[in-house]
Amino acid sequence: MSTVSEPEGDRALAGRLLTPEAVRQRCGELFALAQEGRLAGWSLDLARLPAAADLVTAVIRQNYPSLEVPFHARWRHFAIGGIDRWAAVQARDPRMAFDLAITSVLLDAGAGMAWRYRESGTGREFARSEGLAVASFAMFTAGAFATDRRSPRADAARLAGLTADDLATGFQVGPGNPLIGLEGRAALLRRLGGVVAAAPTVFAGRPGGLFDHLAAQADAGILPARAILLAILHHLGGIWPGRETLGGVNLGDCWRHPGIDAADGLVPFHKLSQWLAYSLIEPLEAAGLRVSGIDALTGLPEYRNGGLFLDLGVIRLVDPEDAAREHAPGSPLIVGWRALTVALLDALAPWYATGSA
Repeated sequence: MSTVSEPEGDRALAGRLLTPEAVRQRCGELFALAQEGRLAGWSLDLARLPAAADLVTAVIRQNYPSLEVPFHARWRHFAIGGIDRWAAVQARDPRMAFDLAITSVLLDAGAGMAWRYRESGTGREFARSEGLAVASFAMFTAGAFATDRRSPRADAARLAGLTADDLATGFQVGPGNPLIGLEGRAALLRRLGGVVAAAPTVFAGRPGGLFDHLAAQADAGILPARAILLAILHHLGGIWPGRETLGGVNLGDCWRHPGIDAADGLVPFHKLSQWLAYSLIEPLEAAGLRVSGIDALTGLPEYRNGGLFLDLGVIRLVDPEDAAREHAPGSPLIVGWRALTVALLDALAPWYATGSA
């Protein structure tokens, strides 16, 4: 008989699910089902994968002729419109960069089609993720997340008291400029403030304190990318709205699918956490550390990446009418789509690198 109690066993399973390896393994299970024609709702045509690789290669060469492709990170949005806003701040403190990246990434969610942000100084309007980035950057540099309301930083005490009205002001929300999920965004930052305050040895009172926590893990100046993601998942996991938990551990972006063999049936994705991990690499490297093993992280299971494979016929809906229906994030159709996206991004890499699978 096992001597491990059920809560302890659940916590051990939670620890395994809070890893990039679990993302690949569980997504791979559903990909294998699709290869056998047994993934409910989806059909797979791997003969279309070379065409997808050709398109990706063409877009990369058009946008980055030197083939020096930057990370898919929040910093790209801060340079929208050809203006490098972060460089203009001339900040050398990596904790400040962590403060900005963490708060801005957490504020990034669907804004809706009607919302726009007009940038002071340039007069330019931005929407969607780019608009949210520029707006959150302006709030950050104006001190909206700082206790003193002036400094470009984020403090746990200020975040814990942030209101929807505070964000409405910063995001220029009004009757003619509605932003979806305003209260949810404010609640997420309040939870961030609470989590940061509750772990002073990790954060030292601000999200940017995570830099020192990670820097201390570097060996001879080298930090594995996996360590960045694990720190985010374990130390910021409490910010997510309650969904799936095991042994009292919030699993975050983790959903059930009947095609998983394990009794728990869970498929982890950790999309936003992985995007945040990618976004923290640059300030770490700017501080003199080298981040290794970046391929340990996965491609992001979001609608743009998933749409690539859908648009090019690599995957197809078994019932085309599903495209006109609404589906909950935890529905098997959406979970399956996201899992296929992760697996297919991995499958695409050898085609891009060598021209063969």
